[in-house]
Amino acid sequence: MTEDIASPRAWADLPFFRQDWPGIAARLRGHDWLPGPARVFAALELTPPENVRVVILGQDPYPTPGHANGLAFSVTPETALPRSLKNIYAEMREDIGAAPANGDLSHWARAGVLLLNTSLSVPPGQAGAHAKWGWDRLARQAVARAQQVRPLAFILWGGHAQKALAGLPRPQDLVIESAHPSPLSARRGFFGSRPFSQVNDWLQAQGQPGIDWALSETAAAG
Repeated sequence: MTEDIASPRAWADLPFFRQDWPGIAARLRGHDWLPGPARVFAALELTPPENVRVVILGQDPYPTPGHANGLAFSVTPETALPRSLKNIYAEMREDIGAAPANGDLSHWARAGVLLLNTSLSVPPGQAGAHAKWGWDRLARQAVARAQQVRPLAFILWGGHAQKALAGLPRPQDLVIESAHPSPLSARRGFFGSRPFSQVNDWLQAQGQPGIDWALSETAAAG
């Protein structure tokens, strides 16, 4: 029931939750949508503003039931890797020599990577159907709030992400822009972009620990 979905406590004072969420919730009510009420705000719940160090922006949840878990590019652990995520992991192996053991990126979120989509809901089998509902205002507001805490590293894959956050990165932020990891565009500049090592080098220069990008593989191996 959408009326029972509480705003993520750490982000609840964003204007979106007062101005936009009630209308979106009313449109969702009575319909099937993904990832569903329990996971719709997972990215914000796992990564409160004071923890955000890296921003990775996606478009909308995977439209296949059981795949999306509320984090951009992420899937439930038992789901086969989507094609874009396969390419992300291939680039990661080239960049840092390892990649996660499955497609669940929750450990990135807990480490401070805000994995937010510009739309947080989608009807089953209808990719992009809720893209113009006003969800995108949440992404900009959340990023702007996180910027109040510290400089951020932005990994902006593809024109959609770059346009969605245009004007927000500041001189003190790190911005890595490349083609999207989709099979349609990955060879136009995504492969070879080495975002993971770049982010960790920058974080460490800021006096922060790097992101353990391949944590789940390390845990599985241990």
